[in-house]
Amino acid sequence: MEPDVYEALTKKIRPKKKPRTRPLPKASEKYLEAYERLKEILDQMEMKFEEYFHFKSTKHWLFDLHLIEYRVFIEIAGGPWSGGRKGKLATKAWSMDRYDHAEELGYRFHRFELADINMGRAKAWLKA
Repeated sequence: MEPDVYEALTKKIRPKKKPRTRPLPKASEKYLEAYERLKEILDQMEMKFEEYFHFKSTKHWLFDLHLIEYRVFIEIAGGPWSGGRKGKLATKAWSMDRYDHAEELGYRFHRFELADINMGRAKAWLKA
């Protein structure tokens, strides 16, 4: 049906065809370097970990690393899963909700800034 005829009959604008899904977010170069550095530190310390751990199947919540023996989630600030909050309060609350659910299930979490990993603070925290 022609768009003009459709609009005349229904008094509606024809829906635009666009993809319904958004592509996965891309990680920045700084984040990828920090992530690799943190994995090297965990390998040196011989700690068992899982990458991009999805702890609740009904939600799209991912944590960067899961320390299996300690039931600790590690998240690196500025990662692709944060979605680039851009100061939006609703997305910050969504992230906090994820932390609350993790604590209810008996997990702990720690959030590292990129500078913490590069300056060695992450290694000091993991040793403690």
